[in-house]
Amino acid sequence: MRNRSFAIGFVITLVITLTALISFVWTPFDVTALNIAAKLQKPTAEHWFGTDHFGRDVFSMIMVGARNSIAVAFVAVIIGVGFGVPFGCWAAARGGLMDEALMRGNDVIFAFPALLSAVMITAIFGPGAINAIIAIGIFNIPVFARLARGAALALWPRDFILAARAAGKGAARITIEHIIPNMANLIIVQATIAFALGIIQEAGLAYVGLGTQPPFPSWGKMLNEAQTMMSFAPHLAFVPGLAIVITVLGLNLLGDGLRDVLDPKLSRTRR
Repeated sequence: MRNRSFAIGFVITLVITLTALISFVWTPFDVTALNIAAKLQKPTAEHWFGTDHFGRDVFSMIMVGARNSIAVAFVAVIIGVGFGVPFGCWAAARGGLMDEALMRGNDVIFAFPALLSAVMITAIFGPGAINAIIAIGIFNIPVFARLARGAALALWPRDFILAARAAGKGAARITIEHIIPNMANLIIVQATIAFALGIIQEAGLAYVGLGTQPPFPSWGKMLNEAQTMMSFAPHLAFVPGLAIVITVLGLNLLGDGLRDVLDPKLSRTRR
């Protein structure tokens, strides 16, 4: 906690996460209940962030939207780590034609942004949060595969790896016992960055109608609905936009702090 970036990022991320968890059991108002008589109210003591064009409480929608955004981004990162890291480590261990084939396959996947992947998936299966998770997760796989492969290639020539090979350990055992633990700090930092990008990607997909579907709120969907009311209800765009900015800022600061804390070279340089 002595690292300023880590401390600030940790606090912001913790607050956002707790807000999302609390929304499972409590919100000030029901986000699916319409109250046309109270529509487009400005922030008051009753409605802290005002109400939207259906009379729904914006603060409650922000709480539930945090839950949806974090869930989509978190699962997408898990997919990226769960598939990308093993693929990258396997490519580095095998080398040769298998390594080249896997990396070229990663290039093909990486050529399709998450939004384009979501459009294709949506055209087949229809819009929804699950399809957004799949699209973002597929986009994350080559990112983690490239990172793991590069880190593993740098570790394989090291003396402690050569000693493990001399002791009779196979490539799979060396990868599990030595390669992955020594690249864990890179994976953790990249995961926080991918988490922040996942929040933005989920908001973008929801903005164009490919993410979380009504009646459940999403920060991106809230921005989409607010764009035609900027002149007389700017709070409807300001609040979800600020929520996205604060969340991504917190995750980026957390990732930057983790990089400083987990990298011994950076720690010595900072001192």
